[in-house]
Amino acid sequence: MVIILVFVTGLGIGYFARDAMGTLQRKDTHAADLAAIEKLHQKDIEATLSQDPKGLIDIWTEEVVRFNRGSPPAVGKQAIGAENEKVRAQYPGFKVLNYAAKYKNIQIEDGLACEWGEHEVQYKLSLEAPPGSWSGNGLNVLRRQSDGSWKFAVMNDRADTPARF
Repeated sequence: MVIILVFVTGLGIGYFARDAMGTLQRKDTHAADLAAIEKLHQKDIEATLSQDPKGLIDIWTEEVVRFNRGSPPAVGKQAIGAENEKVRAQYPGFKVLNYAAKYKNIQIEDGLACEWGEHEVQYKLSLEAPPGSWSGNGLNVLRRQSDGSWKFAVMNDRADTPARF
């Protein structure tokens, strides 16, 4: 009877210890994922402010889908790059004066994350143009990369105040 009691106790301790360790590992992974997602957000802000063409492409997965109100979705990095180039060609003096992004309700599960983003942008279409502004909010889906970094996989921004191009 003592042997059975010790065996069952050992199983119970092992089960609960494994569950506790799994919880700790998930918390560590979750914290690392949140830090890597914040790093992606900072890259987005830096690339937007500098209008660095490479930086504006590097934040996306290869198979990204970007939805902009009033336009068909851009599917893939190349399509987004082409859209960005079109705007640069149309407005060669375009400059972002300020860009603020706030993210809420980040949910992470199995290498994917979902978040709600709010964006505020002030810009100038040219050196002579008066400043304009754009604000919007939307849902983003992010994907963890093999190196532990994160990239945007889906971005669906809904403009509260449309940009004036």
